[in-house]
Amino acid sequence: MKKFVMEKDFLEIFPDAKIGVLVCCGIDNHVKDEEKYAPYLREAEKQAAVHFANPEFTENPIVRTWRDAFYKFKTKKGARCSIEALLKRVSKGGEIGCINPLVDIYNGISLKYGVPVGGEDIDKFEGDNRLTVADGTEEFITYGSDKSEPPYPGEVVYKDNAGAICRCFNWRESVRTMLTEDTVNAFMCIETVAGERDDVLEQALEELKGLIETELGGTVTKHILSKDNPEVVI
Repeated sequence: MKKFVMEKDFLEIFPDAKIGVLVCCGIDNHVKDEEKYAPYLREAEKQAAVHFANPEFTENPIVRTWRDAFYKFKTKKGARCSIEALLKRVSKGGEIGCINPLVDIYNGISLKYGVPVGGEDIDKFEGDNRLTVADGTEEFITYGSDKSEPPYPGEVVYKDNAGAICRCFNWRESVRTMLTEDTVNAFMCIETVAGERDDVLEQALEELKGLIETELGGTVTKHILSKDNPEVVI
């Protein structure tokens, strides 16, 4: 039985972190209409404007919080939190393209609430999924590449027995476990680190859960992990 675990070394860096988790079983993630979620994403992009109201982009609270978080561990030069990357694109007038239903849905939630959201295919995990600190030997091949680029020792990663799943906390994911149209069982997560956005985490997680159930079917169970409750069966 697989688990998701926030390990002690991660919690020593981020003792106030909370990770909202959805375990999605039996979903249908096939693309039936390539542009179905385009209007949804356009609306989410409009809603995201509240998160970059300060003309100095890096001084917006969400961006600043995650920049400060990334200073606490070893990162690849130029790596940025996933929500910063989304907000920066939208702030410059760019649009978020459609990929597959589950990815489109979670990108909309990420923009609306200003939180990093990610997802992986549970059936591709080798053993437990652990949020931890890398030792630097983990295999990692990202989308569009054919060579392994292991994380640095001391880098915060999601990993399993086969290697890193996501590098630099929530910067870039492995092609091995990414969500595809064939995904049936998915692990979804929403991350907070500073301890002051509990209400936003709950709202975002609940809305994401409802959308997945409505749009993709299956069963979805919700969990919020913290230092007092650091693991869950997935």
